[in-house]
Amino acid sequence: MYDDIQFESMVKPHPDELLAFYARQEHATTAEREKLRRMMDNTFCFVVARRRGEIIGIARGLTDGLWGRLAECKLDPAYQGPACVTRKDGRIEHDEAGIARQMAVLVIEALRRYGVEKIDALAYGTEEDFCEELGFKKLRGVVPMELAAHTPVLPKPAVSTAAV
Repeated sequence: MYDDIQFESMVKPHPDELLAFYARQEHATTAEREKLRRMMDNTFCFVVARRRGEIIGIARGLTDGLWGRLAECKLDPAYQGPACVTRKDGRIEHDEAGIARQMAVLVIEALRRYGVEKIDALAYGTEEDFCEELGFKKLRGVVPMELAAHTPVLPKPAVSTAAV
């Protein structure tokens, strides 16, 4: 379908290019260049899909050496198929041309070559199908949780010394 797509593996884009990509997808991300640069520096594997020099997709892999994570896989909805629902945030919904799949495979292969023992991903809505098609399995009993960085850690509950 698109025979002029080029994939760059293990090469990080310029932060301004990445911010422009996120803006086109209406993806909420930091506008602080230092935070974006730190995120990029701490990314183990970066895969970029380009068409005519412009970024149309990105995928990132993180690792601590033991576990790996497909941390992000975004594709410009203009390159997704007609079943794309949201048409924003670069969500992988209907990757008709296989561009996002190829980016994800390149990240997974890089993590495997590095020797990770387990690779995980977080998927939302239609992204679940995308991950399952790559071979990811849903985990039973796992509950995704998050803590906003600005939220204080709750104090430890007091232990009651009252007799029952």
